[in-house]
Amino acid sequence: MIHNLILLLMAPVFIVQGRYVRKVTPKLEEASGPRSGIAGQGKVLRLLLVGDSAAAGVGAEDQSQALSGNVVNQLSSHFKLEWQLHAKSGSTTRDTRSTLSEHPKQAYDIVIVSLGVNDVTKPLSSIRWLQQQKALVSQIRTHFSCRQIILTKIPPMEQFPALPHPLRWYLGSKAKAFNRQLTRWAATQSDCELIDLNYRLKPEQMAIDGFHPGPEIYQFWGATIAEVIKARWNSD
Repeated sequence: MIHNLILLLMAPVFIVQGRYVRKVTPKLEEASGPRSGIAGQGKVLRLLLVGDSAAAGVGAEDQSQALSGNVVNQLSSHFKLEWQLHAKSGSTTRDTRSTLSEHPKQAYDIVIVSLGVNDVTKPLSSIRWLQQQKALVSQIRTHFSCRQIILTKIPPMEQFPALPHPLRWYLGSKAKAFNRQLTRWAATQSDCELIDLNYRLKPEQMAIDGFHPGPEIYQFWGATIAEVIKARWNSD
């Protein structure tokens, strides 16, 4: 009750600060370069990466430095990868569900998902967000017949340099609530893996806008995902 009262009283401040952040934060472009390809040799793995600006590589100049490039680079010495990136800046879980419904139905072995930051900035509860995440995962299963779905926890937004206090505190607290819901549910899903990078994220490794990952974060993120994939598929 007290927490809700604080949020109600602080809402005007959050709104003003949110508008200010959108106005002054540099608008970075999505990483350039190919969004699909074939690489490596060995067992064939079909990968689809979906999501928001982080999936699209904002904060890196080229896809080779972004999430897709790092995942492909880490796996290409172990597998023959047929990969595709389907991501757009600003996308929420709901947006991604809508765009994926228009994506051709085809089989992928693995789907990598990057979503959550834009959902946190919306008037959305953690319970409602989890419902949307469940619906997205169900859609991925039926649309792409995949065997492994890799999710990533929302980053610690209370550390984002672009966000002023108290907005930074509020969005960080909300991101943690979203992560708690997702963690409990993902643990019950045999085909889902949840990546947690939050203990390794450092503000100085972020992009110049103070809001997106920089190349070092993308490199670690990609390597972490690659290890999860190798752990499952090398044993098959």
